[in-house]
Amino acid sequence: MSEDPLSVTFAALADPTRRAILGRLMSGEASVTELARPFAMTLPAVTKHLKVLERAGLISRSRDAQWRPCKLEAGPLREVADWTESYRQFWEDRFGRLDAYLQELQAQQGHKGEDT
Repeated sequence: MSEDPLSVTFAALADPTRRAILGRLMSGEASVTELARPFAMTLPAVTKHLKVLERAGLISRSRDAQWRPCKLEAGPLREVADWTESYRQFWEDRFGRLDAYLQELQAQQGHKGEDT
């Protein structure tokens, strides 16, 4: 049984190193060496992270002579955003109800202060 794309994307995003790599790629293409620079790990270790990101469709790698640039592919992130949107709406509704309740409590407190 193959994993669904959203699960593969979440698994790739679960690692802070991979998220940092994606963050770096937001500013443009970079080589493996450039991506490895901020991390205290070997190039093969960074390459393993890149393979996970590539398998999830979050990056692509091309070849330009000796340079193999990595590029951010944001499509799977759109799927994550779409999936989380319903939960954002859920929490906004909850916070809206909490705000209304707090305003009601404040109004009640104001009325009690007027009675004394």
